[in-house]
Order: sequence, then structure tokens, then C-alpha cells
Amino acid sequence: TLVYYAHPYTSCDKGSVERHNGLIRRYIPKGDRMDKYRVEDIAKIEVWCNSLPRKILNYKTPEDYFDTELDRIYGRR
Repeated sequence: TLVYYAHPYTSCDKGSVERHNGLIRRYIPKGDRMDKYRVEDIAKIEVWCNSLPRKILNYKTPEDYFDTELDRIYGRR
């Protein structure tokens, strides 16, 4: 089994995570407490992030890729 180890506090090891953090910070600034936001607000941010096309996914959305993978796993067309 191959294992990838990301060093703590080394953002260059975790490019995708840092990219998503940047997207989320458009709505929730760094240092803000999450508990001051409503669940509905967090859900809207989540939907927005998952509906955003990504270059790394050939300009498809994570949501599209997730649905495609589920179709492949369950043999749906």
C-alpha cells in the first residue's frame, strides 16, 4: 500500500485542501468562529463549492464526478 504523508503546516503538501480553504474563506474569513454561522449558511457554501467547475477535473464539477462514480459503482446508466 502506498501512503502519502503531508507535513503539518506545509501548505504546498496539501494543494487541494488549501484551494478549498481559499474558496470557503470567500464567505467565512480566517479566524471567524464557525458557530456564529447558521447551518443553512454552511450548507449553501458547501453546495456552491461542489457546484464549481474545476480545471483539475477537466472543468467538470466535483458533484458531476461523484455522481458518475456512483453510477459506475452501482451499474447505473
